[in-house]
Amino acid sequence: MPGLLNLPPFPDDVPTHPLLVVDYELIQKRDQAEIDKLWKAATELGFWYLKNHGAEKEADEMFEMGAETMKLPLEEKMKYEQGDEGMSFGYKAAGANATDETGALDTVEFINVAKDDALAWPNKVHRDYPSTVNARMENTIKPFVQKSLEVNYTLLEVLGERLGLPKGALEQVHVLEEPSGSETRVIKNPPRPEGMPEDKAALGAHTDFGSLSFLHNRLGGLQVMVPGTEEWQYVRPIPGHAICNLGDAMTIFSGGILRSNLHRVVPPPKEQGKFERWSLVFFTRPGNSVILRPLADQSSIIADAVAKAPPGKYETGQTSKDWFARRIKYQRIKNRTGPESWRASRGTEHKPTAY
Repeated sequence: MPGLLNLPPFPDDVPTHPLLVVDYELIQKRDQAEIDKLWKAATELGFWYLKNHGAEKEADEMFEMGAETMKLPLEEKMKYEQGDEGMSFGYKAAGANATDETGALDTVEFINVAKDDALAWPNKVHRDYPSTVNARMENTIKPFVQKSLEVNYTLLEVLGERLGLPKGALEQVHVLEEPSGSETRVIKNPPRPEGMPEDKAALGAHTDFGSLSFLHNRLGGLQVMVPGTEEWQYVRPIPGHAICNLGDAMTIFSGGILRSNLHRVVPPPKEQGKFERWSLVFFTRPGNSVILRPLADQSSIIADAVAKAPPGKYETGQTSKDWFARRIKYQRIKNRTGPESWRASRGTEHKPTAY
């Protein structure tokens, strides 16, 4: 099973950034000290570990699905490729995306399955998938999507309360039945080739497109750029702990109170770099029709934050669907015309120097 081999430990001599550990079981019980910890993480870095989330079994089976899919012949996988028009769902081959303004190619391949397709199975909402995905849709993918939605909706509800939003306000911009960009992704990155520097980006510096990401991995490689610094630091993987992070939509909805932070993926450090790196993530994103704007009319806390920000900073004028499609489309290497293409794919916190 990918990610569960006898892997070397994460090294102690590389720069790491400690994340706060949030206990999901305590969040479910609305433990105030745990909510305070979640709030601190969400407003300062936008990343945290999540323990006791209860999704380990489902995650293991998703890794199996990913391995089965990546073993298919490339020509078979390419029948289900994302394409260049801004759709994320489907297969993405290594080298299909740029990782920086220069047009350097990414090294990861992945399979994305839409939340809507998983929940509607055997009906189709967005697209078809490889046979290995279809075979796992009912008993593997759908349960993982449902568990991920439960976790992410719980966290969003708690954050909404702290933002002073009415009960259900964040649910209204993430209506389960509305088609959205929400999806699950299994990612494979090959071992680091001999001579490749450890800081060569496999997946370029970015902020996440949507609201909340629920990530599972067993090897290092994820790095964050801590606010106020120009240094990349690893996030150490901890067994049994997921990594959660906020995306652009939550920064916008909150008027900048919640943080969507720059991060990237590089090959695992030191001895870990000799192994394939597998990761699994579920992205919760707003409904396609939702306009990305601060929810200042529903919260005085958000209204105060917006009043202190430059006028119009968080008024995107875009629906979630358009925001998402723009970001996907312009990181595709076939759509590249120059550095401006990469810039057009960026989110709420773009630093051209951050590759």
